[in-house]
Amino acid sequence: MRSPRLAALELRRFGRGRLPRAALVALLVLPLLYGALYLWSFWDPYGRLDRIPVALVNDDKGATAGGKKITAGDDIVAGLRDSRSFDWHQVSDAEAREGVENGTYYLSLTMPTDFSERVASSSGDSPETGALQVRTNDANNYIVGQISRTVFNEVRTAASTKASRSFLDKIFISFSGIHDKTVTAAEGADKLNSGLGKAEKGSKDLADGLGDAKSGSDKLAKGLKKLDKGAGDLQTGSRQVADGTQALADKVNGVYAEAGPFLKDNEKTIGDTAGLVADSAKTVQDNLDVLVAHAPRAAKDAHASAAVLAGLHKARCETATVPDPFCPQLKKAEQAAEDVAGVADDLNTLIADQHGDLTAMRADLGTLRKQARALQKTAPHLSEDVGDAVKKINELNDGARKVAAGAKKLHTGIGTARTGATTLDKGIGTAETGAQSLSGGLYKLADGSDRLAGGLHDGAKKIPDYDKHDRDERTGVMADPVQLASHDLHKAPNYGTGFAPYFIPLSLWVGAMVAYMLIPPLNRRALAAGSPAWRIAFAGWLPVVAVGVLQVGALMAVLHWAIGLRMLRAAGTIGFLFLVTACFAAIVQWLNARFGAAGRILVLALLMLQLTSAGGTYPVQTSPGFFNAIHPYLPMSYIVAALRRLITGGGLGPVWQACAVLVAFTAGALALTALAARRRQVWTLDRLHPELSL
Repeated sequence: MRSPRLAALELRRFGRGRLPRAALVALLVLPLLYGALYLWSFWDPYGRLDRIPVALVNDDKGATAGGKKITAGDDIVAGLRDSRSFDWHQVSDAEAREGVENGTYYLSLTMPTDFSERVASSSGDSPETGALQVRTNDANNYIVGQISRTVFNEVRTAASTKASRSFLDKIFISFSGIHDKTVTAAEGADKLNSGLGKAEKGSKDLADGLGDAKSGSDKLAKGLKKLDKGAGDLQTGSRQVADGTQALADKVNGVYAEAGPFLKDNEKTIGDTAGLVADSAKTVQDNLDVLVAHAPRAAKDAHASAAVLAGLHKARCETATVPDPFCPQLKKAEQAAEDVAGVADDLNTLIADQHGDLTAMRADLGTLRKQARALQKTAPHLSEDVGDAVKKINELNDGARKVAAGAKKLHTGIGTARTGATTLDKGIGTAETGAQSLSGGLYKLADGSDRLAGGLHDGAKKIPDYDKHDRDERTGVMADPVQLASHDLHKAPNYGTGFAPYFIPLSLWVGAMVAYMLIPPLNRRALAAGSPAWRIAFAGWLPVVAVGVLQVGALMAVLHWAIGLRMLRAAGTIGFLFLVTACFAAIVQWLNARFGAAGRILVLALLMLQLTSAGGTYPVQTSPGFFNAIHPYLPMSYIVAALRRLITGGGLGPVWQACAVLVAFTAGALALTALAARRRQVWTLDRLHPELSL
């Protein structure tokens, strides 16, 4: 009898009663208990986090920064409620502690009282870090604690980013303020540079004008010095003349009564004296002409210097936009020039007031000189003219006294004018030196202000001036400069889809394991008939493969239409699972055929080894070294990798590799089962009396 027919006969016996039929139905449904129910329970746990009760404590009292009220705690509470990441319960801190302890809440999130104050401190002198307080209890549920760390890290990042944006926005606003102030300073420097340029030009004009004034005052001082010397000589000569005429008059008048008889004896002396008087009168007359000639010119020069200084003072100190720093010295120079002009005016006034006397003095001196010459000529005949001479001598004495008095006044006035002119010359010299220093300093100051203005303009160009749009862009980037550009090549839509490649082969292995509890691994009829070993192996393998195909159909139908499993390659997945169930059936068959009752324990042990080394949950690299060592030698390792590519997508290399591995395991297991069947055809004492039976 052929193997397919033997397999059909093996399955047909399940239809001979209610219990066998129920057992067959249970056998078909059993993978659903492992596959469908497990996946259903784990299908989308992250999508139902809003059912997890979590305590939310907001003790934040708020803060004020920059005149604005900050309520960071309230903002986070509002954001968490809108996100619905958990089932939030806003309670007090004591209630949160008690709830996390007794399991009412899986965890708690607390905003401390100074949370806003710490966040606002980022713009102050002593910035502090705001701390969100999370309280977990792994005794309630370990996985919830792990999930909460991810969620709260996102909350912390969002809060930190918002605080950073506020802080950075103030920095960029400060940049704009600095830019505006720098532009204003640059404009002020431009005005300063312009004013200093005008001041520098004015100081240069002042220095030039004072130089001209110094030249004129120097000439005036020298002229007055000569005039003063001439006036001194005039005073001395006129006083001598007056003294001589007085002495002559006294002598003549004293001895007039007695002089007559003796005139002949004194004729020569009288002649000599008359010559001396004539010479002295000439000297006084010449010096008087010099005084009258130089006095008006000196007054004119003094007034011209005073006018120049007055004009400069008005232009640089009274009408100038920026007053000249040397205005006080200029004012002193102007006052000194006015004093000298006053002295010159006094001298002119004196000459004008004494014009008549001077004219008379000049005439008298001329007369005196003529008379002295005449007396000198007539001295040999003086005795005859003594009477007339006495009279004329008295008149001469009166005129000499007047000339001496006028010469004294003239000398005193010219001395005062000379002193004023010297003081004026020194003052103008000092003013000229100061004006030159002022001009040099203002030139340097103007050059420095020009460089200052240029530097401020260059600095203003380099200082950024951001508007609100630019600030928003830059604060957004600087507050969160590193973004995670995540791109999932083949994303599983939910948690259940990600675990399906792990639970599906688990359920099929259990299905094969239970199937061989109801179906013998080696067909008894074939063994009794002495059929070939390979036929006996196929006869025990095909019925379980047929049941496995039905299990795959039932399992995938429920996963797809009831639970919602979406397979990128559905046909490939179904076909691959047929190969999986054939492989599992062959392996379980061999273990049961070779080891009998102990084989069932080995089937369970092999299942545990495959589950722990297949990398179905965490990457196998995270497991201890033992599981990494056995990972490449167990079929489920390849099955899980292949199902991931078939369900969620990716290259088919692992699929073809898994197919080759499964074919090899299937062929090897069937060959070993045939060998076991061959051994079973020989009866031994152990078969008649087994040590263990299940």
